[in-house]
Amino acid sequence: MSRDRNVLGEPLAPCCHDPVTGFYRDGFCRVGPTDHGIHAVCAMVTEEFLAFSSGQGNDLVTPHPEFGFPGLKPGDRWCLCASRWKEAAVVGLAPPVILSATHEKALDTIPLSKLQQHALDAIQ
Repeated sequence: MSRDRNVLGEPLAPCCHDPVTGFYRDGFCRVGPTDHGIHAVCAMVTEEFLAFSSGQGNDLVTPHPEFGFPGLKPGDRWCLCASRWKEAAVVGLAPPVILSATHEKALDTIPLSKLQQHALDAIQ
């Protein structure tokens, strides 16, 4: 049984299995010692965020089947790097988040209050 916790201190819920997300491609925004990008934020990506991310050098739209990456479209859920989500928030382009599926490690970069402002799920 996993001990991963979300930002609310509860067991980490899955983010998405279609497309399969997460640094470890298990559907969860788990963070481990090899995840240097801290892919902790479960977000529902928007067209604006995808354009922003591409402009920052991270194209999340173009499929890369050789890496098992289908490419994202608005409305998809994806585990984002906490620092990229925070950068998007600064310029008003942060996508909505699913708190129950956002790993507690995100709190090292983003205050809970900021995540709550963008929450899709119930704030506890």
